[in-house]
Amino acid sequence: MSTPVDAPETLRIERPAAGGGVGHLSDGRVVFVRHSLPGELVRVSITEENSKFARADAVQVLEASADRVVPPCYYARPGGCGGCDLQHADLSAQLSWKSALVSEHLRRIAGVTREVSVTSLSAGAHTRTRLRCAVDESGALALRRSRSNSLVALSSCQVADERFDAAFATRWRHADEVELRAIGDGEPFALVRRVTERGTIFELTSLTGEPLDPTTHSRVAVAGNHFSVSPRSFWQAHRDAPEALSANVLEFADVSAGDHVVDLFSGVGLFSVPLARRVGPTGQVVAVEASPYAVRDARINAEGLRHLRVREWSVTPRAINDAVAARDVVVLDPPRSGLAKGVATALVRRAPRRLVYVSCDAATFARDLASLGAAYSLRDLRVLDLFPMTEHVELVAVLDLSL
Repeated sequence: MSTPVDAPETLRIERPAAGGGVGHLSDGRVVFVRHSLPGELVRVSITEENSKFARADAVQVLEASADRVVPPCYYARPGGCGGCDLQHADLSAQLSWKSALVSEHLRRIAGVTREVSVTSLSAGAHTRTRLRCAVDESGALALRRSRSNSLVALSSCQVADERFDAAFATRWRHADEVELRAIGDGEPFALVRRVTERGTIFELTSLTGEPLDPTTHSRVAVAGNHFSVSPRSFWQAHRDAPEALSANVLEFADVSAGDHVVDLFSGVGLFSVPLARRVGPTGQVVAVEASPYAVRDARINAEGLRHLRVREWSVTPRAINDAVAARDVVVLDPPRSGLAKGVATALVRRAPRRLVYVSCDAATFARDLASLGAAYSLRDLRVLDLFPMTEHVELVAVLDLSL
């Protein structure tokens, strides 16, 4: 990709797409335009291009959509932070954009035509309880520009917990990365990563840089279950996501006393703990997780649930063969990259009766759905807006064995 300095072009935005609104340049190439909305006439500045397509910023709106609003954050602008894609759209337009993207991925990748609606949770500001920041040369917390390693120093973040403002006012010299956490009860804190000659060092500090006890954990209550979350374990970023996802997974799993469940990519036990309570001591839940930090947390969170077994395994075809049996219910919540090679095939071979698939990426979900589609039918799909102001969504799907 090159970064030209050609004069801005004027074009009409035709439809939403991943990475911006779609238009066409004067030479016929497709261009993906950030900071635009469908129907708008905009003047664009090209940021990347090749012989087939280009990327651009809308630097001037000549004819605005009725859905356009003033971005609430100063950094959400051309040349600014790349974290929020849709701050210039009202909530209804954001949900329509996300719905169109999910529908397109399902149709194009999985061959599934389905009407998609997106459910908004707390769409207001300051819903994010985790924020991973880079650190610039002056020690200021920063986020990156879109598709770039260039840093934008911030004094605040409109989508993040307001208490993080103390961290933005602090200088984090000699740090390479700072993850801010305001999860559950207790005071927010920071996980600081420093790269040294001896390797990478992680330190726990307050939001103003004072050292904390290295055993500090977050403690979170979700629908009556209590979770210990260590600083290097994954936890959903949106403050309402754990309860919403847990409720949807439990509904779709539809398990009762005596059932057997396998929870893949189980993390600290957000799903496996309530599932174990549902199936009771006559049933069984096997939780499979690769992170040693999350495994330790899950074993703490599973205290008293002897029928919940936590396995420190990567989710591979071999793990599927060892953990999954016919008639099981399988819950899977993979990373954004989706299932590793061979895992979908192994699931089809083991033939659990139901899959509940949680995904933060519609494209990789659609790819995996295509791989599972010969054996499983998509019974229901819910799309949740857990990433307000961005084009990202969370999907929860239930697939039943159809062979």
